[in-house]
Amino acid sequence: MGNCLGSSAPRSNLSLPTERPEEEILSSPGLKAFSIYELKTAIQYFDSLTEEGGSDLVFKGWIDEQTLSPSTPETGMVVAFKNLKPEGFHGDKEYWLSELNYIGQLHHPNLVKLFGYCLDGQDWFLVYEYLAKGRLENHLFGDHEGIQPLSWETRMKVAIGAAKGLCFLHDVEPQVIYRYLDASNILLDDDFNVKLQAYVSTQVNDIQGYATQGYADTGCVSAMSDVYSYGILLLVLLTGRKPLTKSMIGDQRLLNWVTLFRRKLIQIMDTKLERQYPENAAITIATLALQCTHFNPSFRPKMSEVLEKLQKALTLL
Repeated sequence: MGNCLGSSAPRSNLSLPTERPEEEILSSPGLKAFSIYELKTAIQYFDSLTEEGGSDLVFKGWIDEQTLSPSTPETGMVVAFKNLKPEGFHGDKEYWLSELNYIGQLHHPNLVKLFGYCLDGQDWFLVYEYLAKGRLENHLFGDHEGIQPLSWETRMKVAIGAAKGLCFLHDVEPQVIYRYLDASNILLDDDFNVKLQAYVSTQVNDIQGYATQGYADTGCVSAMSDVYSYGILLLVLLTGRKPLTKSMIGDQRLLNWVTLFRRKLIQIMDTKLERQYPENAAITIATLALQCTHFNPSFRPKMSEVLEKLQKALTLL
C-alpha cells in the first residue's frame, strides 16, 4: 500500500506505520536521551565537522560503549552527532520522536545503528555509529584529496548492501518504505560495507533525480517508489554520473540519457572504470536498472527479486 504526505506535513525519508505518545516514546528502551551537556562533553575533543553531513552539521565524538555516557578518544567508542534542522520536520517534535522510536527498534547490518538523540530547544541532534568512509556520493562525485575512483567490485558491493537494506525494510511487519535512496544517505565503513541512513529530514525538491515524478508532485510513495530510486542508484554506480544535472539548457536526467543507449548499454559505463568489469554482468545490471525505473510501478520487480537478479548477474563474465 502507498503512503501520501500532504504539502504541509513533516517529511522524512521513512514512511512510518505507527505513531506513539511522546511520553511513551521517551521511555522506550534502547535509545538514550542525551542532555545538551552530555553532547557537548562528548564532542569537546573534536571541534571539526566530519565529511558526511550533507546539509546538516555532523560532529565526531566519543561515548562509553556500555553506558553511552560521554567519554574520551582513549577509552570511548567513536560516534557521530548530527545537528538536524527542526524545520525539516516542520518543528514537529512528536513526529520526529515517533520516527526515532520505530527505527531505533530496527537492526540490520546494512542500517546505520542509532544510539540516541538530544532535544534542547532548537538544537536537535541524532547520535549514531560513525562510518569512517563517509557518504557514497563523496566517493562517486567528490574531488577530495586521497579519494580514488571506486572499482567495479566496490560498486557492486555497495549495490548489494543497499539492496539488502531495502529488502529488510520492505520485509519487516509492518512494512517500512524508505521513501528515497540517495548517494548522500548511504554511508560506508572502512571496508566499504553499506549502511543506509534512515533518519534525515527531506524536502521534495532535494530528491529530484532519484524520486518518481509522482512523489515529486504528490508526496505519495510505495515500495515500488523505493525500487525506482534503487534503479537510479544502480545507474549512478554504473555511469559515475549524477542523477540530475542542471545546465543553462535545462535539467538533464540521467535516466533519459541512459535510455538513448538502450540497445548499446555498454556505452553508458563510467570511463573511470577503465573497462575493468565483466561486460555481460554490466549489461544485465543496466537492464535490471531500467526495469526498476519503468514508468508503470506494476512492471517493476520487488526488491527481493531485484536482489536475487543482481546476485545472479554478478556471476556472469
